[in-house]
Amino acid sequence: MTITTRLKNLLVRPLIAFWKWRDPPQPPPSGFSMNPTDNVQIPMNLVMPLRDTSPIERAYMVQDLVGVVEEVIVGLDNTQVVHVGRFDIVDGNLCMFSLYDGDFSNYIRDFIYNVGGAFDTLLQYIADPPRTPVEQHPDEFIDWVRAHDALRLPEDVATVSDDLVKLPRRLALLLDDNPNVQLFLYRSTPGFSAAQIRDALKVGW
Repeated sequence: MTITTRLKNLLVRPLIAFWKWRDPPQPPPSGFSMNPTDNVQIPMNLVMPLRDTSPIERAYMVQDLVGVVEEVIVGLDNTQVVHVGRFDIVDGNLCMFSLYDGDFSNYIRDFIYNVGGAFDTLLQYIADPPRTPVEQHPDEFIDWVRAHDALRLPEDVATVSDDLVKLPRRLALLLDDNPNVQLFLYRSTPGFSAAQIRDALKVGW
């Protein structure tokens, strides 16, 4: 590590603190768009820190997940808004990545109704879980999921420079507040909902 890099690293924390004091960051706007194609295939990148990252505890969790997979598949089908959903373990976190259509809160409410019991099983392995059963605390669970959903960076702050002086302040502050960030998403069929695609393919539910 060069002296210049060390000096830059030493200056970062005070600089970030000064920027936050002078111009507190505002989270990017979220919610429904007037453009219908913006309301389909919306990503949810749920990052849940594991309570215990040991191989044995993760093995128990995987075993429990396998036990509820069928319930999860049926439940996600019942929501009729999910394009794809998957669970991963990434760097000490259980992650659920999905693409859904429509409003976030409605999606999570449908999720609670259809998959809440299965999710209760997995939440016992999470470091900071919401109250369970989630079906009895839907608003709290929606807030918890929103807080653990990786931030989707707005396009107007995504230009990065190696020069700290030229670095967009809003981007630096957002990255400081959000360790998990979605940088880019490609959708090959952005204008079609899950229901439209399944209907066109005659897959049904």
